[in-house]
This record gives sequence, structure tokens and C-alpha cells, in this order.
Amino acid sequence: MGRTAKKGDNVEIHYIGTVDNGAIFDSCDDESPMLVTLGQQEIFPALEDEIIGMRAGEVKNILIKAENAYGPRLDDNTLVVERSLFPTSKTIEVGQKLTIEFADGEQRIMLAIKVDDEKVTLDGNHPLAGLDLTFALKLARIIT
Repeated sequence: MGRTAKKGDNVEIHYIGTVDNGAIFDSCDDESPMLVTLGQQEIFPALEDEIIGMRAGEVKNILIKAENAYGPRLDDNTLVVERSLFPTSKTIEVGQKLTIEFADGEQRIMLAIKVDDEKVTLDGNHPLAGLDLTFALKLARIIT
């Protein structure tokens, strides 16, 4: 039967990750497997907990709730700024990713979600925040 995966094991996983509407957000297969050391917080702890106890070759559908993945969408992660803060020569469109530098020197990539002549609304939430994630996952092998 083979042994089961436990914390500290290096494992190779293959998966297809989808959101509620079935859209694929990520995948890795035989050609590009993901190598993970269980217990090292390299993946969501909730996903790691599901892999622990699996055997090599085992397949599982795993639902990770939003709060255990990228968390909820937070209004605090949106920002409305004056259009005049950007160079007039810079075209800004909805859906465009912009690197914003804050007063403390921190830089964040934010998504323009609303643009008009006076204001630009930016969203700093992770694109998958607020979404439950489903992984069709195969534990390909346990590397000892």
C-alpha cells in the first residue's frame, strides 16, 4: 500500500485549481509538477493538512474556503487617488496593473478598477481574494 505523507516529507503534487464558476486559476501536471516540503508553509496550511495522510498516487478533490486561502476581499485594500498624481502622458485603463509607491517607500502592484478624468480607483486585493478554491489534486510521489 505504501506509506502516507507526513510533515517533513518532500512531495510532488499535480493539480488543477478552479474557482466557483469552474474557471481554472492554476495548474501543474506531469510536465511541471510542484515540489513541496510539508510543514514548511510553502502552500496554504489547509491544503497541506489535506495532503498529509495521502498515499502516493492518491487523488482528491479539495475545497479551500476563501478565509483559508487568500482571505476575504477587503475594502481597506482599495484606494482612490487623484488622476493628477499620474503623468498626463500615461494612459490608465480599467484592468491595468500599476506599481504604486507609498510615502514609506513600500511598493505595491494594484489594479485599476475605475478610471475617469479626475480619479483613479485602485484595488490591492489578491485577484483570488474572497473566492473559495477547489484543487483536483494528485499526490504523485513522496520523496524520501
